[in-house]
Amino acid sequence: MKRLDLIFSERELDQMLKSLEKAKVPGYTVTKHVTGRGPERVVSEDMEFTGLGANAHVIVFCDQALLEQIKIYIQPLLNYYGGVAYVSDAEQL
Repeated sequence: MKRLDLIFSERELDQMLKSLEKAKVPGYTVTKHVTGRGPERVVSEDMEFTGLGANAHVIVFCDQALLEQIKIYIQPLLNYYGGVAYVSDAEQL
């Protein structure tokens, strides 16, 4: 089983979820208002009040075959709007 972590601008959350639905993802976890430090090396405190600049984190667990299908749908969004996608192995307890 694979774990897909997507981190991208929260403004694109609806589009990303629609893309996952088109890829027939059976479920996912969404965390909104994610902050952190990236290449800019700055964490904005303004996000706490306005939400501007906040990110979303979506986690998907799936098999390799579905992961290939997901890539087809989400890659254009990541290329256009930015964001990151990481895949790792996952084992259910």
